[in-house]
Amino acid sequence: MVQLERTLSSGRTAIVIGASSGIGEALARRLSADGWRLGLLARRLDRLQAVAAELPGEAVARRIDVAKPEDAVSVLEGMLAEFGGANLVIVNAGTGHLNPALAWSSDKETYDVNVLGFAALSQLAMRHFLARGSGHLVGVTSMAALRGIADGAAYAASKAYQSTYLDGLRALAKRSGLPITVTEVQPGFVDTAMMKVDPPLPWILRKLLVASPDRAARQILVAIAKRKKHAYITRRYGPLAFLMKRLPRPG
Repeated sequence: MVQLERTLSSGRTAIVIGASSGIGEALARRLSADGWRLGLLARRLDRLQAVAAELPGEAVARRIDVAKPEDAVSVLEGMLAEFGGANLVIVNAGTGHLNPALAWSSDKETYDVNVLGFAALSQLAMRHFLARGSGHLVGVTSMAALRGIADGAAYAASKAYQSTYLDGLRALAKRSGLPITVTEVQPGFVDTAMMKVDPPLPWILRKLLVASPDRAARQILVAIAKRKKHAYITRRYGPLAFLMKRLPRPG
């Protein structure tokens, strides 16, 4: 039987929230290959355990439901205590819906995960780093934060909230005078279950704009290593973001 949990040793410790698939899974695989010991958190525990079992390094998998912020905070607190702290926390969990009919249940789920859950977990990570005197918080937002989206108004708004909240935590870290880094990672289209486009992108746009999870993870880890404040993923989204910020609002 495969050993899913391994005794942790000293060294760099990272906690990846939302690691069961997509960008989070790709980050976990690359961090493990680089020698990090990992705490992996996600709602789908069976899938998460399968990922942990395949990693070359030390890993522990725990279930977390980010839609229930108080419970999620308790899980992260427990993992931080279990590890004796962490150097890096990546808040990657998120959700979103195409919702042109404006069904409240869909929007509420988006706010529960992307606003309340994101803020609660990011806040806990920041408190942890302030208490230990150093650390690195990474929040995965979206290019959707830059503009409202007709079919995904709640999703875009929730991502804008995340972006602004990370700005505030970064300012708090700077004021503390401690070596704490807050990095916002702002992906465009990444080929995961979260990529919901209707109608589908033409093949030429897919080729130009859609990245694989592994390619996204590689660029995110470069941004982490350089302790950047912000990174567009992939980098080709930088010029597009410049235009999006300056184009007139619709209507």
